[in-house]
Formats: sequence, structure tokens, C-alpha cells
Amino acid sequence: MNAQQPEDVYTHGHHESVVRAHASRTAENSAAFVIPHLTPGTSVLDVGCGPGSITCDFAGLVAPAQVIGLDRSADIVAQATELAKDRGVENVEFRTGNIYDLEFEDESFDLVHAHQVLQHLTDPVAALREMRRVAKPGAIVAVRDADFHGMSWYPEVPELDDWMELYQKIARRNGAEPDAGRRLVSWAQQAGFAQVAPSSSNWLYATAQQRAWQSRVWSERVLHSAFAEQALEYGFANEADLARIAAGWHRWGATEDGYFLIPNGEVIARA
Repeated sequence: MNAQQPEDVYTHGHHESVVRAHASRTAENSAAFVIPHLTPGTSVLDVGCGPGSITCDFAGLVAPAQVIGLDRSADIVAQATELAKDRGVENVEFRTGNIYDLEFEDESFDLVHAHQVLQHLTDPVAALREMRRVAKPGAIVAVRDADFHGMSWYPEVPELDDWMELYQKIARRNGAEPDAGRRLVSWAQQAGFAQVAPSSSNWLYATAQQRAWQSRVWSERVLHSAFAEQALEYGFANEADLARIAAGWHRWGATEDGYFLIPNGEVIARA
């Protein structure tokens, strides 16, 4: 074990509003670039799996092969395990684990996946090296991360500009890189991957239902999640600031022509 593993602070935390947002992710809407590589018999390690919705989808695509989902939070692992039970997915197992010190032998998996994980790490290159270690020769390491400064929205809402500035400050105070999407190719090259195939895809919130969902989730996160706690602890905002930003999210969500685009960088990497 590396005694000097980074002490990463998770900017989002595990407030119910965060977990609810993450549980809405599916292989189709969040990992479409991986699906062509998921065939029956493909063993998968999903690192930073969160509540397990993508992981369970993977298990359905690769059965009867085993899929393992790892997360550092025991509470989140328990929720993921319950999801698999509810969905009747039997070829998936969820465990607590450390992305910098994976508990598996070298060359163990056909595909290693991490979704929206590297952006929260103080050493994403070290994490990619560890993911490469447990991938079989010729196997795939697939990663996808949002790019916060690449996000765009309409109409202009000053509070959303303030939200972006605050998010950037908090994430960088945590030693993380919120604009990870544009850096994935570079990080994969630094981690020693010989073949790096980049792609990108978006999340778009532009219907009335999508705007209502996105604005509700983020207004709650601004007020109640680790984002709020860290903003206050670091002295980057006060409660009035957070209330104003949350109200801005609600105002954006109430528009009839609102549009919010989240770009994601993707990489399929092979050693």
C-alpha cells in the first residue's frame, strides 16, 4: 500500500440530492461510448460506481461475466447492493475500495471504467495507472468526466455565473480539477497508455421536465450538500449567498426556453 496516497475531498458529498442525481444515470445516457465494448463474458470493474445504476446496466450487458463496483463510501455501496437486489441482477458485486490501491491482481479485468471520478481526484494520473495495472493486456480503460467551464446555459442568470465561480473555487481548494473533460487525453498519455481514443457527449436539459429536475437538484445541493458545507467552511460564501444562488437555479428552471448543456470528455484507452 502506498503510504502517501492522496487525501481526496469529495466536492459533492453524499447528500440525498446528490445520490438521487447520480442514480438517474444509465449506461445509455452516461456511458454510451462503452456499450460497444460490453459483450457477454466481458469482466468489468467499475471504479467510483456510486449508487450502482450504471454498474447494474453493465452487468446486464456482459452476463454471465462478473461485474464489480467499487466506491469508497460504505453507505453508497449498501445502496448499490440494494439496487442490484431490487433489479434482480445477480452477476454484480459492490465493495468499498480505494482507486489508488485497488485490491486486485495485475491484469484481472477485460474492462475498467470510471464515470465522473477523475475530476474529484488530486492525482488522476496515479488513479489511471492503477486502473491500467488491473486491466488485462489489450483490455480497455474507459473514463468519462464533465468539463465545468465548458458548460453553457440560456437565458443568462447571474446567479448561475456565481454558482460556476463558487464551484470552481471549492473544487480547486480541494485539489481537484473541475474542467477534467478536456484533460482526459493528456492524463491517459501521462499514465502510460499507448492507445488513447477520445470522444465526447453531452447531457442536455432543455425540456420543461428536464429544467425542473436539474434546477431542483442543484438548488438542493447548493443549500444542503457537501458543496454548501465546504463553501461555508472555506469562507467562499455565506448562507445568504447560497440562498441567492439556489433561488437563481429555481428562476432558471421556471423559464420556458431554458437550456443547460453539460459537455463530457471520454477516453477509451489501451496500454
